Amino acid sequence: MVRICYITGKKRVVGSCISRKGQSKKSGGIGTHVTKKVRRIFKPNLQRVKIALSNGQVRHVWVSVKALKAGLVEKIVR
Repeated sequence: MVRICYITGKKRVVGSCISRKGQSKKSGGIGTHVTKKVRRIFKPNLQRVKIALSNGQVRHVWVSVKALKAGLVEKIVR
């Protein structure tokens, strides 16, 4: 199952961790050099919550915490 925010559409993004070595030119060296690049995934902070839709249905959906804090969706509490 793909985890995408129901409200904002946020999903995981692929990036990389870049390792650099050497002394910077600013501090008297010959500059830093990239020694390796490792692929990684940035995941959004998603929570599975129960919400009421506009037509009255109740559904479990993945919602980002940013959307919950902003008040874009009302959580149903038992």
